[in-house]
Amino acid sequence: MFPRRAKGLLDFCMAALCVWAAYHHTPAGALLRKATAWATGTRSTARPLLAYYDGVSGTAVSAPLVAPDVPLMRPLTDAEALAWGTHLALKSMDARARAPVVALASELGVSTASLLDPQDGPVVARRLHAALAEDFPGEEARLTALFAGRVPARYALERMQAEGGTPTLERLASQLPPGFEGASVGAAQALALATAFGLAWPVHERARVTSPFGERFHPVLGRRKLHTGVDLGVPVGTSVVAVADGVVRRASEDAVNGRVLVVDHGRGVTTAYCHNSELLVKVGEGVARGQRVALSGNTGRSTGPHLHYQLELAARPMDPLKFRTALRSVVKDAAP
Repeated sequence: MFPRRAKGLLDFCMAALCVWAAYHHTPAGALLRKATAWATGTRSTARPLLAYYDGVSGTAVSAPLVAPDVPLMRPLTDAEALAWGTHLALKSMDARARAPVVALASELGVSTASLLDPQDGPVVARRLHAALAEDFPGEEARLTALFAGRVPARYALERMQAEGGTPTLERLASQLPPGFEGASVGAAQALALATAFGLAWPVHERARVTSPFGERFHPVLGRRKLHTGVDLGVPVGTSVVAVADGVVRRASEDAVNGRVLVVDHGRGVTTAYCHNSELLVKVGEGVARGQRVALSGNTGRSTGPHLHYQLELAARPMDPLKFRTALRSVVKDAAP
């Protein structure tokens, strides 16, 4: 059909296409990209793909998120959760990115040091939100005004209102003038952190934490490794519930996670539930807070019956215990 030279060129192009696809769209290629980025000191885009195969998903952000130093001792109202999220997001930003917030604080007679203080910071952040509430009643518009400044946020909001539709953080960010990408990141972090404070607990409150979040000696691999969630010791068949409303993004089984669910709660928040004996929901299905989504088990790489519960904010694993503000399980007992 083709001349020999043309066929050779076609074969070469197809081979190059296959190599490109493997490099950019397979776990092996993602690992290679990540290793190359580490060796050359550059940034890799492999994280979102690797995250899926690790049992997590999301969109990465440029600055590391900061969790509370210790768990809070009482449930937070929505306004308090937003204030805490704002305070923690500010702690993760550099001085230049904090400039619009500092300017607003100065108008109100608040010192910059108070914004970052562990005790005063959330109180000050709530005061800043109150100062913007009249002009920006929606919390996502208000976060945009807080991190970008009143004038750019008003510009973005007016354009959104002219187009119609809900002024979400993502849509408002697309309407901001150039140069405000850092503000969008800060606002997104604050919203994700605030959402995390409202999550319930996936099993009954009597469940013991058998392995916490953080570096540990892996019981199967025999070496130190980051444990990206918490292990909750429960018998096989214990009810596992969704910690918030969301959509199931993964419901499958692999050799490491066993039968695993990943639920996307929006606002950059995802949770994963691993080692289950049975999955009760499917990919694409919407779930409600407190809905039974799985039965715990001992599948995958596991040394005993338990639930591995994982929380990710903007594709980064966070310690779920830091956001467990009080006893707020929606599971009535341990039985299915």
